[in-house]
Amino acid sequence: MTISVALLLGVHAHQPVGNFKHVLDDAHMRCYGPFLRVLYKYPDFHFSLHSSGWLLDYLLQHYPQDLQLLKEMVARGQAELFGAGYTEPVLAAIPSRDRVGQIKMLSGYLKKHFGQAPSGAWLTERVWESTVVPALADAGVKYVTVDDYHFMCTGKQDGELNGFYTTEEDGRKLDLYPISEPLRYRVPFAPANEVVSYLESMADESGQAAAVYFDDIEKFGIWPETYHWVYERGWLKDFIEGVLASDIIKPMRYCDYHAKARTKGVVYLPTASYSEMNEWTLPVPAAHHYADMVDREKREGRWEVSKPFVRGGIWRNFFMRFPESNWMHKRMLSLSQRYHALPDAKKTPAMLDQLYEAQANDAYWHGLFGGLYLPHLRRAVYNAIVALEGMLDKVDPRPEKISVDLDLDGQDEIFLHNADLQAVVRMDGTAAICEFDAYRLRHNFGDTLMRQTEHYHRKVDAGNDHQHQGEGIANPHERVSFKHVIGAEDLATDNHPKALFIDKWREHDSAADTVQLCYQPVATRKPGLAFKSELDEIAVGKKIALKDNSLFVDYDFGRNAQGLFTVEINLAMPSCDGPAGRFRLGEDIIGGFGQAQHINDLTHIWLDDEVLGGKLALSCSQPAAFQSWPHFSVSQSEAGFEKIMQAVTVVLTWDISEFSALRIALEVF
Repeated sequence: MTISVALLLGVHAHQPVGNFKHVLDDAHMRCYGPFLRVLYKYPDFHFSLHSSGWLLDYLLQHYPQDLQLLKEMVARGQAELFGAGYTEPVLAAIPSRDRVGQIKMLSGYLKKHFGQAPSGAWLTERVWESTVVPALADAGVKYVTVDDYHFMCTGKQDGELNGFYTTEEDGRKLDLYPISEPLRYRVPFAPANEVVSYLESMADESGQAAAVYFDDIEKFGIWPETYHWVYERGWLKDFIEGVLASDIIKPMRYCDYHAKARTKGVVYLPTASYSEMNEWTLPVPAAHHYADMVDREKREGRWEVSKPFVRGGIWRNFFMRFPESNWMHKRMLSLSQRYHALPDAKKTPAMLDQLYEAQANDAYWHGLFGGLYLPHLRRAVYNAIVALEGMLDKVDPRPEKISVDLDLDGQDEIFLHNADLQAVVRMDGTAAICEFDAYRLRHNFGDTLMRQTEHYHRKVDAGNDHQHQGEGIANPHERVSFKHVIGAEDLATDNHPKALFIDKWREHDSAADTVQLCYQPVATRKPGLAFKSELDEIAVGKKIALKDNSLFVDYDFGRNAQGLFTVEINLAMPSCDGPAGRFRLGEDIIGGFGQAQHINDLTHIWLDDEVLGGKLALSCSQPAAFQSWPHFSVSQSEAGFEKIMQAVTVVLTWDISEFSALRIALEVF
C-alpha cells in the first residue's frame, strides 16, 4: 500500500464582540483577506475554516468580495466550514440550552450564507469538558478538535494520535480529533520546506494516517512578524505548493476524512485546555511553581515523558482568580435563567441576541491575550447584560430591592434599581457599590479591575526582547517584549476591590493611620439602604438611594465628629485616557481622564465622555478636596507588556469637624 498522510488543515478566525472597527479592518487587511485570496488560487488544496458568527457577519457586510471567494471554495468542495457557538462562548461555561442554541444559530447562519451546514465544531480555546457532549450532539455536531495533550493525559502515545477517537456522554457520542502540538508550533513559524518534510515523516502504510492541525488564523498575518513572513516572503504559497507537489501528503477536509476513515476506539478525556492555558488559569504563587516545574522538566530532558502528568488549572479557575470575571459570569447566568423562564410570547430575538453577546468568551479570562484586562471587551459584555436586563424588566418587573449572594462568595449583594439606574451594594462590611448601571446608556460605571500579581510580572525583569534563534520567526508564546515602559511602581497591587463609595477616616494628625470603615446594615422604612459604622472615635451613618437618574449617598457624622473623611469612587469611563473623555468645571475643560487632577473646595464637576454618548455629574453638599488619577494595570499581549487604563479613581476628602451631614450625588445624563 502507498505510504501517505492526510493533511487536515483547519484555521480558526475570531475577533471579540466589542472589538474596535479599525482592529477588525486591519485584521482583514493583514490576514483574513490575503489568506482567502491565496487559498482560492489552489483548488486542490483542501482545508477547513471556522469563524465566529459575530466576525463573519462583519466580514460579509464590509468585505463581500473576499467572502464570495470563500463561498465559491465551499461550493467547489475545497473548503469545509466548522461550527461552534455563534458569539464564541466557552461552551462548558454557559447553560446547556444556550450551548445548543448558540451552535444552532451559527449552523443556520452558515447554511443560509454559504450553503453548507457544518458537521464539525471548533471548541473555544479548546476547552474540553465531557458535559458539552450532549449539547454538541443534539445540535448536529459529529466531531470536534481538541489538543493532543488531552489524549496524552489518558495515556495515549504520540504515534497513536493520527486519526480520530470516539467518546460518549449521557447516551450521545462524539468523535474527537487530536490537534498536533508539534504542528501548531511549526505552522507557520518554521520554513515551509521543513514543515512539508515533517508532514511526510508522519505518513504510514495504513491509508488512514492523519496530520491534524487546527489553530488561530491570526498566526497567518496578525501576530508579530507574520504578515511579512507568510505573504511578502511567500511562506503560505511555498507551503501549499510544497504540499501539492508531494506524493505523500493528501490535503483533505475533515468531513472527507471522517467519511472514509474509522474511529481508532473509545476515549474519555479529562477536563483540560491547551498547555499554556493550564498555566494562565493559576494564581501566583501556584503559576510560578507550575512554570518552574515545566522549565525544570524541559532542561533535564524529561518533559516529553512527564508532560501528561504535569497539569495546571482548568479554564473555570479564571472565575476563582478574578472576582470581576466571576461577577460577570454569574450576572450572565442569572439573566439566562430569567430569559428562559419567560413565556415564549414575551421573548424577543433582541433579548436572545443580547444574552448570546453576554456569553462571548474573551472578557472572562486572561493569558497571553488581553481578554479580561481590556476594558472595551468587558464593556461589550456589560452592554449586553444591562440591555438584556432592561428588556426583561419591562416584561417581567423585578422588586425594587433584591438581596442575593449572586457571586457565591458567602456575602449577599443588594440590587437597588428603578427604570433609569441600578446600584448593587456589597454586604461585606464596605457598603460599597460594585455595579452602577445606566439603562439608557447600557453602561456599568463600576466595571473596573483590581490589580493583582500576575505570573508574567516576573518576566518584566528579563528586560530586552527574547532573541529567536535559527530560521523562521519567533512564536509569540516564547517572546518577552515591551509595548510600554514598565517600572516597579506599575506592578503595584490593590488591597481591596475597586468600587464606588469606599469610605475611610483618619485623625487630624498626619501620622495617624487611615482606617477603612466597616458598616453594619440598619433597618429603614425609607427607600434605599441604611448602614452604620462605629469606631471608638467616630460613628458614621450611610444611606444609599436612587431617584430617577440620580444616585444619592448620604452620610451623618453626629455633632462632635473630628478627623478627615475620605470617599473613593472608581468610575469606568469608556474613553479611558483617550481624547474623547474630559473633566469639566462649568464650561471649562480642565483635563482628560488620563491626567491627575487636584481641586480644592469642589462642589460640582462633570465627566464628559463621547464614547459613552453621555455624561456624569458629581456633586457634593459640602466643598471637598478633589483628587483624581487614572487607574492602570499591566497586561501582556502578543505585542508585549502594556499599561491599560481601567478606570478614573476619584478621591474626595473633608474635615468633618466643620459639619455633621454630607450628600454626594451622581447624576447620569
